[in-house]
Amino acid sequence: MFYFVQTPFLLKKLYPECIWEMTSSEKTLYFTFDDGPHPEVTQFVLDELKKYNALATFFCIGDNVKKHFTVYKKIIENGHQPGNHTFNHLNGWKVKDALYFENIALAADIIDSKLFRPPYGRITKFQLKALKGTRFNLTTIMWSVLSGDFDEKLSGENCYLNVINNAKPGSIIVFHDSLKAFTTLRYALPRILEYFSLKGYQFKSIIL
Repeated sequence: MFYFVQTPFLLKKLYPECIWEMTSSEKTLYFTFDDGPHPEVTQFVLDELKKYNALATFFCIGDNVKKHFTVYKKIIENGHQPGNHTFNHLNGWKVKDALYFENIALAADIIDSKLFRPPYGRITKFQLKALKGTRFNLTTIMWSVLSGDFDEKLSGENCYLNVINNAKPGSIIVFHDSLKAFTTLRYALPRILEYFSLKGYQFKSIIL
């Protein structure tokens, strides 16, 4: 499985409409979690974040929110920010625009947020422009560091190294609160939080 751990500069230039990292003069990191909520995995994430007074942003799949609404409520109650990740985890390159927008709108009915992350990071220029318009008024959040926790061939240790070797102040980092990523996440997340906490970092939600 090929993917960039650190987002290439050229990609950021090609899609300047997206937010790839946050401006920060302080030691601040922005952890994001995609594909939840999940009863066991999301609760684990919430518990680990709480140990470090860490805030994060959860890009939720609408269907999962519908299935596990009490878990979604816990995300909000713990002070974290939700984000829209479509209702059925649709790939914007592979579906018709009308279906894509309908799916995002369906998720927006249950997820109260102006933040959007396209599943797989795949979205067209036309879709980006439409989402920024008055109908949706969504800001598309990408990332600067991909932990790789979704990669079942990647060890927890290498996931940990992906993050600590590439994150810097203002980095937006992608994790997944999904069952598929749980084995890797369970190893890496506590160690990443400890590592950066000892270096004086704080962890914030994305608030625009």
